[in-house]
Amino acid sequence: MSRPGAAETHSPGGDGGDYDLLIVGAGFSGIGAAFRISQRNPGIRYRILERRERIGGTWDLFRYPGVRSDSSIFALSFPWEPWTREEEVADGADIRDYLESTARRRGIFEHIRFRTQVHSADWDSGTDTWTVRASEDGRETVYRARFVFFGSGYYDYDEGYTPAFPGIERFAGTVVHPQHWPEDLDYAGKRMVVIGSGATAVSLVPALARSAAKVTMLQRSPSYLFAGARVNPLVGVLRRFLSLSSTHRIARFMASAFEAMVWALARSAPGLAKRILRAQNRSLLPAGYPVDLHFKPRYNPWDQRLCLVADGDLFSAISSGTVEMVTDHIDHVDATGIVLRSGARVDADVIVTATGLQLRALGGVRVSVDGVEVKPQERFSYKAHMLEGVPNLIWCIGYTNASWTLRADMTARAAARLIRHMSEKGYTHASPQPDSAPLSEKPLWDLQAGYVLRNPHALPKSARRRPWIVRQNYFADALDNLLADRVDEDMVFGRAGGLSDP
Repeated sequence: MSRPGAAETHSPGGDGGDYDLLIVGAGFSGIGAAFRISQRNPGIRYRILERRERIGGTWDLFRYPGVRSDSSIFALSFPWEPWTREEEVADGADIRDYLESTARRRGIFEHIRFRTQVHSADWDSGTDTWTVRASEDGRETVYRARFVFFGSGYYDYDEGYTPAFPGIERFAGTVVHPQHWPEDLDYAGKRMVVIGSGATAVSLVPALARSAAKVTMLQRSPSYLFAGARVNPLVGVLRRFLSLSSTHRIARFMASAFEAMVWALARSAPGLAKRILRAQNRSLLPAGYPVDLHFKPRYNPWDQRLCLVADGDLFSAISSGTVEMVTDHIDHVDATGIVLRSGARVDADVIVTATGLQLRALGGVRVSVDGVEVKPQERFSYKAHMLEGVPNLIWCIGYTNASWTLRADMTARAAARLIRHMSEKGYTHASPQPDSAPLSEKPLWDLQAGYVLRNPHALPKSARRRPWIVRQNYFADALDNLLADRVDEDMVFGRAGGLSDP
């Protein structure tokens, strides 16, 4: 598969070397891709390019207090590497440790180059080669490869989203975005205001309340919250009688099925879902608490992502008086706090803007084919992991309504199958091309989340028919992969310098 002279060792002088595969990102997507692709293609020469100093991706970037999984860790972890701890909802540091230990145990760690930020990738049809330019510790380095796999996610790692709050520059305290939490921030005994109502705020607020003098969760509008146990006792029982791998498979299926069931209920019977969620919220809060003010969203469940409250800790903190909920709009910020449109104010020593992410395609990497820039938002997505007309490029984007790794693993297996097929047939390029029937477009993500609405055209397009449709349904996709998927459907194959084969 490798070109003559291909070398896996890093070359000096800015030449990164030649590979069969370059993987961008060493988080769940990148580590999973390395395992699945090398498992099916023994001897493949690959390199993982990671801009950070450690493995983890999202789970290394986010270091704010209380950071944790917002879905079951059994569904989030790899199907081929069991989660051995007892938690169903896992802390961010433990997830990062799991990723690093997995990479070391599976022989993947040695293939990673850290502090390497990819800037561009250009495909040359004359040689069927990707030329990837990156900076390593400030020095430009050039890599070449047959395939590029983007495991860099869908959001901007450099900047989170922060609205323009009038007067914020006059605030005398500290302003922090959770995406870049300062390691030396001392908030013990401080008055904290967390602006936001999403998963970040829901996990951050109760953690801050353990040592802050007071924590106020300030939301413009409520989100749907669902309390779930950190530890599933059934998993412990299963481990007493079954192997670790068997227990992991069962726990993974149960978690995935539960997520799918909740999503299906919310879509098919939103009124019933609302009543269930509000009844649970009310049962976990003090009698007479204004549930309808702070926990009654204007939208239906799963129009935005449902937020998991581990062991009901946010509700416990509210009940104990260490956390105050405020639902109002911000008028302006002054030197000592936030003035609300209602005329009330919230005093603060620290303001945390848990106001969301910014979408960013391909991690901000400029991709071109024969010198012509590829704009992902102008292309249809093929099987939710390739781009129309772009050869030998895979981009992993997980689910919005289920654990990321469920689709990431399907993507990695699809990439492994494609590379194996091409190797066996002697092909050097594969490019998704729709047939003559026109493709009608539908939204890629059926979510009303702020980060989607702010930039709805940041990501590729979805069609309404397979293999160009992007679904948010893991079990439908799994069935499709099992019964209908073919490696050659709507795909043009060919050899460098030769004719393409349909």
